[in-house]
Amino acid sequence: MAEESVDIVVLGASGFTGKYVLRELLKFRNETGREPRKIGIAGRSKKKLAAALTWAAAASSSSSSSSSAGAGGGNDPDNASPPSVVIYEADVNDMASLRAVCRKTRVLVSCVGPYRKYGQPVVEACVEAGVDYLDITGEPEFMERMEVLYHEKAKQTGALVVSACGYDCIPAEFGVIFNTQQFEAPSVPHSVDSYLVLESAGHRIKGNLGTWESAVLGVTNMSDIRELRKSRPRRARPQIPGGPAKKKSGWVHWEENAGGWAIRFPTADPTVVRRTHSTVVENPSGLPTADNEGSPTSSNANKSAWTSIKPVHYGCYLIQKSIIGVIAVFLIGCLMAVLSAYKFGQKLLIQYPEIFSLGIFHKEGPSEEEVRAASFKMWFVGRGYSDSKTISPGKEPDKQVLTRVSGPEIAYVTTPIVCIQAALLMLDERKHLPKGGVYTPAIVFSGTDYLQRLQRNGLHFDVISTTKI
Repeated sequence: MAEESVDIVVLGASGFTGKYVLRELLKFRNETGREPRKIGIAGRSKKKLAAALTWAAAASSSSSSSSSAGAGGGNDPDNASPPSVVIYEADVNDMASLRAVCRKTRVLVSCVGPYRKYGQPVVEACVEAGVDYLDITGEPEFMERMEVLYHEKAKQTGALVVSACGYDCIPAEFGVIFNTQQFEAPSVPHSVDSYLVLESAGHRIKGNLGTWESAVLGVTNMSDIRELRKSRPRRARPQIPGGPAKKKSGWVHWEENAGGWAIRFPTADPTVVRRTHSTVVENPSGLPTADNEGSPTSSNANKSAWTSIKPVHYGCYLIQKSIIGVIAVFLIGCLMAVLSAYKFGQKLLIQYPEIFSLGIFHKEGPSEEEVRAASFKMWFVGRGYSDSKTISPGKEPDKQVLTRVSGPEIAYVTTPIVCIQAALLMLDERKHLPKGGVYTPAIVFSGTDYLQRLQRNGLHFDVISTTKI
């Protein structure tokens, strides 16, 4: 029997995070008032995929009316898989298999990290086929390289390629947008700093090997992204009211709003936010949408996306509640920096994550109980001017807006939520999104109801205070 075509495929659904992404997707398989969505999963082993489907179906709140998955393929009538879930075999080292999957779907969600090692063939196959692509990477070098290699081709084929649709970097991007939206005219924002607080009720925060390996490879290959950026024309920079931001001294400072010691955080969030701002400057009239290409009035989501993005200076920090926590973070950073410079050191880091991450990352990842116990809060401190007409050279900001984004555990709960809502938005509102290209999440999803979708599914965007400073 020929393999069935589907609406959305999760590639790497049997992996650490992939099975949680699948679990989240199954909740929206049958929504009231619409046709059931056809779902596919793909990977190297049908047996592992079927096992992941069994787990995800049992764990999903919407799976009660469906039986658990068996060991067979998605089209076997004797298979106990939930309806509409098709299993495809695909390998990132086999382009023919990736192309075959792309011919069967409208949207592909890639969970095959580290993306530096495994991601490019998937992007290439999607772009060739004109299929929309999402992933959950937080690897800046991968994201920027895909933009260099495939942006123009994706515009031609109509494929939307959107990386960082996980905890990296949705809360940061949309947290910045939410904060700056509180500066209503005549006030204007100047800078936003975010402060991440990770919490767990009665348990230690724990991550998996894939995330740790991505971090190690990122440190090991820092020269690659520097060379990539040097080889490209410089991106446009926005003119931010009030001029340059005042730099904070040192790598650590006390942050009263978040209640802890703030450590400058080497994450992908600032680079993705800057790419968003550059795209807005380079395309002042918006982007042609899928249903209105070539029209003189065509723009991304009727141009409301552009008006919702207000460029600011952005800084990202991790909060530690004690000096011991600060020392631990610096020790992990030093170990990674020193050991990643040597081949044997890289092997040691990846082989023994528990030792070199001081118990934070484990090969087996967190237990279900540890996942349920974890949560995050991300505080956003926005500073700006109460009246744009009164800004003068050297004038300090006189208005502060404190907002907060909060939600469940970041890797296995928040990441699936924000990823799947982005994928469903692509399916539901594709004609109102950019025709094609390699873009950041905010470029594609701002100006839509994406923020409301996140709030309906467990994330909270709150205004805490607005004060004069």
